[in-house]
Amino acid sequence: MTIDLDGPEPLFKQIATVMAARIADGTYPPRRRIPGEHDLCEEFGVSRPTIRSAIGLLQDKGLVITVRGKGRYVAGA
Repeated sequence: MTIDLDGPEPLFKQIATVMAARIADGTYPPRRRIPGEHDLCEEFGVSRPTIRSAIGLLQDKGLVITVRGKGRYVAGA
């Protein structure tokens, strides 16, 4: 799945969709850390606020949790 920089859907929603698909297919396994903000910024070519919005959307959906002092993880099965 590619990110459409010129399309009408906000970038953070597109990135959240890609990440949710990776969670669903096991690329990001349950109870394991997701890539850091810096790595995701480089991969998708976007700014940190965009990545934070995408991760926030995943948290709202219950797919990702934040563990203070440790990072962000895929929610357990």
